[in-house]
Amino acid sequence: MKGKKAPVLQVNDLVVAFSMYQRGFHKKNLEVIHALSLEVGAGEIVAVVGSSGSGKSILAHAVLNLLPKNAVCSGDILYKGESLDSKKCKQLFGREIAFIPQSIDYLDPLMKVGEQVQGVYGTKERQRELFEKYQLSQETENKYPFQLSGGMARRTLISGAMMHHPDLIIADEPTPGLDLDMAMETLKHFRDFADQGTAVLMITHDIDLALNVADRVAVFYAGTILEEAPTADFIAGKEAVRHPYSKALIDALPQNSFTPIAGTQPYAGNLPSGCLFADRCIYRDEKCVGEQKMRDVSGGKVRCAHAT
Repeated sequence: MKGKKAPVLQVNDLVVAFSMYQRGFHKKNLEVIHALSLEVGAGEIVAVVGSSGSGKSILAHAVLNLLPKNAVCSGDILYKGESLDSKKCKQLFGREIAFIPQSIDYLDPLMKVGEQVQGVYGTKERQRELFEKYQLSQETENKYPFQLSGGMARRTLISGAMMHHPDLIIADEPTPGLDLDMAMETLKHFRDFADQGTAVLMITHDIDLALNVADRVAVFYAGTILEEAPTADFIAGKEAVRHPYSKALIDALPQNSFTPIAGTQPYAGNLPSGCLFADRCIYRDEKCVGEQKMRDVSGGKVRCAHAT
């Protein structure tokens, strides 16, 4: 991992819940993000990896103040040391902060995609440069979103995020719909931005791809981070990582024969007490009961009583 960089994005003890009505019209807050802390420094890529449904996208939307009105949040989100509230987000969004959303529905169905990529502050020259880079023909700029394939729409969203030279990129599953060559090319562009000083938070379920460009990996499970460590540890194999779930993720990679583990990720409304992974863990014992806090272990951070 590279030397410590000044934090561009800091997330401290983030909790996100959704206010919902239960049977009998009883209102309840369903907590989906729990005591989550994360930093992304200037010039580095932090990959947040984990299975679908773990809450990774909610993290991205919380950072950018894009959560629905029934969301209840606590904790601190800082951009360059200052609170990143809704007013600040509006000032910076699309300029200093770029977002690549998971859903292509973020494209305006009533506007030609060239105009959308240019936005308020961009130029046609820059848009055409990016379209060429992402293998979108010049004719694409005059098309509407419904006229694009899924892969073309994905590349259009990426072009929009790259229009300026942002200090922070938040990419939520940026590679689905892209072939392997284009996915790798996209990640290399992220690496180029990071090497020029941009902080990149990349949210993905494809750990194999992430390992090609990330500096650090944060393993997400049931609404929180279980381990954060240098990418080199994950490349080295499961003996180099600390948390049993991280080891299971490595075992589940294609080159490791998709080895599964028993059980399923717990539902946000029915979380176990203590370690969130305990019900699926072969090391479970009395140490796993009660709050599990992140602690420093062997050059990384882990939320596990047994990690050494």
